[in-house]
Amino acid sequence: MKLLPGQVLSSGGRPRLDYLAVSKLAFPFMLNSAMQAVLNSTDTWFIGRLSPAATSAMGAVYWPVLVFVLLFGGVGLAVQTLVAQAYGNRRYARASQATWTALWASMLTVPLFTGLALAGAQIFSPFGIPRETQALALEYWMPRMLGAPLGIALWSVLGFFNGVGRPTITLRVTLGVAAVNALFNQFFMFTLGWGVAGSAWATGAAQLVGLLAALAWFLGPATRRRYRSHLTTRLQPRALLRQVNLGFPMGVLYAADILGFALFQLMQVRLGNVDGAATQLVMVLTSFCYMPAVGIAMAGTTLVGQAIGADRRDWAYKVGNGIILIAVLYMGVIGVMLAATGRWILPFFTNSSDPQSAAVVAKGCVLLWIAAGYQLFDGLNISSSSCLRGAGDVRFPAVMVLALSWVLFVPLAHSLSFAPGAGWVGWLPQFGLGAVGGWFAAVAYILCLGVMLYLRWRSGAWRRVVLPLN
Repeated sequence: MKLLPGQVLSSGGRPRLDYLAVSKLAFPFMLNSAMQAVLNSTDTWFIGRLSPAATSAMGAVYWPVLVFVLLFGGVGLAVQTLVAQAYGNRRYARASQATWTALWASMLTVPLFTGLALAGAQIFSPFGIPRETQALALEYWMPRMLGAPLGIALWSVLGFFNGVGRPTITLRVTLGVAAVNALFNQFFMFTLGWGVAGSAWATGAAQLVGLLAALAWFLGPATRRRYRSHLTTRLQPRALLRQVNLGFPMGVLYAADILGFALFQLMQVRLGNVDGAATQLVMVLTSFCYMPAVGIAMAGTTLVGQAIGADRRDWAYKVGNGIILIAVLYMGVIGVMLAATGRWILPFFTNSSDPQSAAVVAKGCVLLWIAAGYQLFDGLNISSSSCLRGAGDVRFPAVMVLALSWVLFVPLAHSLSFAPGAGWVGWLPQFGLGAVGGWFAAVAYILCLGVMLYLRWRSGAWRRVVLPLN
């Protein structure tokens, strides 16, 4: 019997989960996701050198940027699932075709993101952001939207290497992007004097460098020989439609979650620069918790997808459970560690000469302990959704996320954050707890979401999902 990745034979000759092998596969994924957290914190650190108002402005648009990228870039997210299942089924040319299909799709998003870049003022004007903060936010918004197709294209190519179980290539590319992004931030923001906008242009330029490097590997001799990556370049409309049908719910799932947090962040910015900046810093720092967990979960997407491609659904269930356990344990431990060290870390992201910096750090320390409370369930959420993604079960989880985000999280965050008469709508009760109340709403949302996605995985409904591989 041919062993699948993550399998080892027991003394009785039966396959069991090899936690060491799974950890070795997950480790490069973790490092890669940690580098994504470094990318996020790099921009925040450079912008934090300007002022708390600049940090708050970045926080106002940071999540909306991700919402639109995920919503229109879901076809790129689908690459890892399709490639993993094609790899498990030994249909190697199909794996490279899925990558080219997503690259074509990323090009088709250029008009959409150009329109969003130009409509920034209309998008953010209803949220009551202070005028100075909104002006800075729009400086960051336009170049980030214009560069978004590059990010989707980069996801697409890196998704190929993740799907075939070669995350070390993804890690090398991401390391290069992180280093180039830091250099470009310094050059664009301070040498050229572009300020907040310079950070956004630096991100786009770094993603372009990463895309060129990833394509060089994708079209290299070894990949061409096995996956025929140079022969599957032609756009096939039916393949594009199938991939959009799979990828769009994936994008909706993540976008709905992030849109809730985007509105949550806009609420904190409306409260003032201290609450807005503190929340943005806590978001970035907690990304050092969940981004490595995302790496563990991405290993689950690959292993579950490869097992299903090989028609071994019982093994997919077993390996998925192992990945979920690892992610939950990691998140529980690292969340407490981050909160305990927050008072030493937070000052690095503020300008000590600004009179509001001390208040931002003090508020951030409180918020970190609240955020630590949901890390365990966030691990359950991230890993369960990624295993479901590997199985291609994305529609029902997307509906669950939409319902919880809009029925529970957003209204509860509004009620707990704003004092009476200070919010966006008057028909919700308002308790005026500020950022602290908003973060307690986030805890309730993540707890419910993690439990519901895990129950979906445990139900086994994903076993009935069949993806076309031709």
